[in-house]
Amino acid sequence: MRIGLLTEGGYPYAAGEAGLWCDRLVRGLPQHEFELYALSRSAEQEERGRVPLPRHVTRVRTAPLWAPADDGRTHARRERRRFADCFRELVRGICGGSGPGSGDGAAAGAFAAGLYGLAELAREQGGMYAALRSETAVRALEAGCRAPGAGRAVRAARVPDLLEFADELERLLRPLSLDWYGEPGLGAVDVCHAAAGGVAAVPGLVAKRFCGVPLLVTEYGVQLRARYLDQGPGPRPAVRALLAAFHLRLASEIYARADLLTPGNAHARRWQERCGAPRERLRTVYPGMAADRFAAVGEDPDCGDPDTLVWVGRVEPAKDLIALLHAFAEIRRGAPRTRLRIFATAAAPGYLADCRSLAAQLFPDEAADARTVGENPVCFEEVGGPEAPSAADAYAAGRIVLLSSVIEGFPISLVEAMLCGRATVSTDVGAVCEVIGGTGLVVPPRNPRALADACLALLGDPERAQRLGAAARARALELFTVEQNVEAFRESYLRVLARGSSRAEGSVPFARPAEARVPGHWTTPTWAAAEPAEPAGAEGAAV
Repeated sequence: MRIGLLTEGGYPYAAGEAGLWCDRLVRGLPQHEFELYALSRSAEQEERGRVPLPRHVTRVRTAPLWAPADDGRTHARRERRRFADCFRELVRGICGGSGPGSGDGAAAGAFAAGLYGLAELAREQGGMYAALRSETAVRALEAGCRAPGAGRAVRAARVPDLLEFADELERLLRPLSLDWYGEPGLGAVDVCHAAAGGVAAVPGLVAKRFCGVPLLVTEYGVQLRARYLDQGPGPRPAVRALLAAFHLRLASEIYARADLLTPGNAHARRWQERCGAPRERLRTVYPGMAADRFAAVGEDPDCGDPDTLVWVGRVEPAKDLIALLHAFAEIRRGAPRTRLRIFATAAAPGYLADCRSLAAQLFPDEAADARTVGENPVCFEEVGGPEAPSAADAYAAGRIVLLSSVIEGFPISLVEAMLCGRATVSTDVGAVCEVIGGTGLVVPPRNPRALADACLALLGDPERAQRLGAAARARALELFTVEQNVEAFRESYLRVLARGSSRAEGSVPFARPAEARVPGHWTTPTWAAAEPAEPAGAEGAAV
């Protein structure tokens, strides 16, 4: 089977969990042939180079989203009218309706018609870079924002907002202009597998629309949710509203057209259903973790300090370490010998400084006597540092692992703690309850008192903590390993093909076997060497 794997800002360039699961998937299915189609986000990402790829990855194509993509073409009068009609439909779809589940079928249909109309024009004529930055595009955006039914924030858009959105829209629609859709290319693969929703899945939509290639979309973090949560400094309110509307329409179109959707957890699945994904096309596939990295710690229930609490992850406001430190102050009143070790995999510098400052105020350096150097019961360390060369070493520092987040998708650090056989105390956010499944304690977010009480309960009952840790490890080994993840996708590929193909009549999957593209006479055995040809006239000479 030939699989076209679509990524954005990740594999085969970036490290991290987003790239790791793709690499594990590709390496776990050596019987299939993979072609990688990557949308890169920065020049630095490409300069770092690719990760080593196995031999059955036969093609890697990259398109930068960070650099201008002007093909130097401009449209003639007929193409300009065609572009204006398609773009107006797209804008009508973006500006119409007001949110997930709004039921605005007319706006969704207009968005789809505009998107595929622009895709067809881009394939035939090119010139999208200039057209999307033209006065025609800006005027169409202005008319859409002023049309009846547009939201209040959209109606407030001014010319600078429209210019900024047009620039961002060109980047988001850049996959429509790529030369990935012929043969060889996505038009010749058996299945398109988008490793994320959003822009990463756009090439899959185009390949399905014009080439009939089945589309499978995996979302371990819902792209639409991430866009809604991204409210930091940047675009003005009108631009944010337009971008949110675009991503909502795009997500709805992806969910409606995909042959199979594989959310990474029930939390992501609910988001997809809310945006119109048909239930019969949904199949939950949990992320797979490399369990062998944590085997030594997980199989030793006695390792780790029983009086030490451990937190591992990225230090940022969403993790709510402020509430964790206040909870630890309550814990110290009930268990004065307890220590808290915070291991950072990455950090937002300003937030890390705030946490250090709060820890210094809440917990002045303590000394056992007048001759001993004082020591703070809260330690800030880094995974990869001398005290914790690996994540497994960080989890091995204590017997209870904490998660204090107020926003969370799929809690990777929680699964790692479970693989290490650690008892956990977590806040009830995202997919935490689904992952824990009764093998740890769960408390409400932003509630330091509840977090402290749960920790004190486990610190006062080590046997219970050990039982919960053993149960957590067993659950993680059953549900969250690389092996189960790879097997689930192997079955998913077969399931997608079993649904039938929407290719042109007479074209079927596997009609052209992979061997047909191997150079040389592959049907001739290596031992059947051709006999040397006889020189001309040899037959007559022998008579």
